Amino acid sequence: MTAARFGARPLRRLVVLRHAKSAWPEGVPDHLRPLAPRGRRDAPAAGVALAETDSLPDLALCSTAVRARQTWELASAEWGTPPPVRYESGLYAADVPELLDAVHQVPPEVETLLLIGHNPGLEELVLDLAGDSLDDALDEVRVKFPTSAIAVLAWHGSTWQDLAPGTALLTGLIVPRGKKT
Repeated sequence: MTAARFGARPLRRLVVLRHAKSAWPEGVPDHLRPLAPRGRRDAPAAGVALAETDSLPDLALCSTAVRARQTWELASAEWGTPPPVRYESGLYAADVPELLDAVHQVPPEVETLLLIGHNPGLEELVLDLAGDSLDDALDEVRVKFPTSAIAVLAWHGSTWQDLAPGTALLTGLIVPRGKKT
């Protein structure tokens, strides 16, 4: 018998990735800031970490900011076949309600969603959604959600609209760093 016959709802994962370290070139608007050398090292390490922890997404939602797009490109280049990506301008400088609205629009066939964006919105989203965590991951997020940080939230729901504050379990927090050459 299938789980659906007993009313069990599928396990879904929201993987939250803060963009890698950005540069601050003089005269460049914030939205156009590229990755710094450290960010160009850390973004591929984030891709490797996602693969090693079996957290590869079915779909990625990515801010249109240059540093977020570059993080996606470098991270996803570490996988055999990257999933589809949707670049959404509304994710740039988004707060929790805007981020959650974007997540709620995701089709139900997506089981693992990757959200790439910015702080403070991403940190606040993780803290808002996580009712609990494994180990001390939630406490770590409360202290800092640094560049390239990856938070994995798991929850049961029929659709992404079922995701609400306090309904997810923070199952992992990783802050991958690339090797200096």
